[in-house]
Amino acid sequence: MDRLEMDFVLDPQLENDCIFLGEMPLCRLLLMNDQQFPWFVLVPRRAAVSELYHLSLADRELMMAESCDLSAALADGFSATKMNVAALGNMVKQLHIHHIVRYDSDVAWPAPVWGKQSFKPYSAQEIAAIRQKVTALLEAKVSFVAVV
Repeated sequence: MDRLEMDFVLDPQLENDCIFLGEMPLCRLLLMNDQQFPWFVLVPRRAAVSELYHLSLADRELMMAESCDLSAALADGFSATKMNVAALGNMVKQLHIHHIVRYDSDVAWPAPVWGKQSFKPYSAQEIAAIRQKVTALLEAKVSFVAVV
């Protein structure tokens, strides 16, 4: 573990809004606590990184690979109409990439999900089911260590 990873601290807003699912080689995988959308967030375990270009070339390549692998697994596993993948950082400066499974029947379609609806938190049973599903999807395709 290098110093940048040792000094990594998850932004308090992400800590508050998300459920920790596990770790990929570079990124922490979070589930946004909003049952209206299968909405996941990748956060590289690097200290003081707010932009993709702040990462080393090797970390940028790894983050892109993890993002693409996650997108493919979620699109297949959740039968997505479309995957929305974005890194905005307007509310949370820490680099993080949203991976939102979209359906043409979801409450915000075709608009973005941000600011449209109030969050509807998952129940403990729903979190357990998503955790199990995502773990199965990712362990089959990428290096992923689930946290229970």
